[in-house]
Amino acid sequence: MVKKKIAKSTEEFDRRFNDGEDIHDLIDISKAKIVRHGKKVRITIDMAEELVSEIDGIRATIGVDRGALIKVWLYERVKQEKALTARS
Repeated sequence: MVKKKIAKSTEEFDRRFNDGEDIHDLIDISKAKIVRHGKKVRITIDMAEELVSEIDGIRATIGVDRGALIKVWLYERVKQEKALTARS
């Protein structure tokens, strides 16, 4: 069995993965962690139809679910706010 060359950058790793290459030999599974973010809570948000349309345009372009996109944006903003607060 020929051992694969390790990717020299994250970009190369991503490209090889996106090209359908089997990357299992490049990953050390022994160091993998399962992250459980705790109990999920359902929330309801009322927002302008125009804003929802703009969000839908973005999500259609990148090919993700509206809820997933909003969750990612909220997560990123919370991290940003925590970083700003930590600097103060």
